[in-house]
Amino acid sequence: MKNSQVPRVLLVEDDPTSRAFLTAAVEAVPAQVDGADSLAAAMALSACTDYQLWLFDAHLPDGSGIDLLERLRRSHPATPALAHTATGESEVRARLIASGFSDVLVKPLPAAAVRGAIRRLLDLPEHDALAAAPLDDAAAPVWDDDAAARALNGNRAHIATLRELFVQELPNARRAILAAARIGNLDALRGELHKLRASCGFVGAAKLAQAVQALQTQPDSAHELQRFERTAQETAEQAN
Repeated sequence: MKNSQVPRVLLVEDDPTSRAFLTAAVEAVPAQVDGADSLAAAMALSACTDYQLWLFDAHLPDGSGIDLLERLRRSHPATPALAHTATGESEVRARLIASGFSDVLVKPLPAAAVRGAIRRLLDLPEHDALAAAPLDDAAAPVWDDDAAARALNGNRAHIATLRELFVQELPNARRAILAAARIGNLDALRGELHKLRASCGFVGAAKLAQAVQALQTQPDSAHELQRFERTAQETAEQAN
C-alpha cells in the first residue's frame, strides 16, 4: 500500500483498557481507527465502511475473532487481518493463522510492535524499533512506570490516561473473577483473567500481573485467589 492515503483500521477489542492502548498504537502508524467491542458491532461497522486492515481480538463476548474473520471474508476476501490475544500457546497461534490471520500479536506488547506489524502488512515504511523488556518476576513493584513507558514508547500522557481507565475498570474485573472462582466456573474465570493480564501489561500493573498469571496456572487454588484479591486491592490503593 505505497501511497499517501492514511489507512483505516477496524479494531475489535472488548476490554476498554486494551482497546484504548491499541487505538493509540494504531493511530501513531498513522492510521484512522474505528473501534468495536463485539462481533455484532464490528459487523455493523464493516457493512458501511471499507477497511485496509482488521485487528481482531481472538476472544469476543459474542463469538471469536475466527468467527468474525470468517463472516467478513465472504464480502472482503483480500483484507489483511491481524489477531491479538493474551494467550501465548503455540496451538492458539497455529489455529488463528490457519483460519486466515496473517499474524498473531500476543498481549501485552509494546506499541512499536503493533505499529510494526501493521506497517509490514500494509507495506508502509518502518519507523520504530521493537524495544521491550519482560517484567522481573523476582521483585515486581505494584506499579512499574518503566514497563508502562516501554509499552507506550515513553508517552506519559497516554500512560496516565490508560492507568486511570484501568483503575476505574479494575473493581468490575475483580468482582467478575471472584464470582467465577466461587461458583467454580473455570471457563469464565480464565476468560476474565485473560483480559486482565493483558491490561496489566499495558499500564505497568506488575505485581497484579504476577498474581493473575499465578491464578491462571492454578485456577482452583484458594491461596492464589486470596493473593489475587489482596494484590488487586493494593493496586487500586496505590494508583497514582
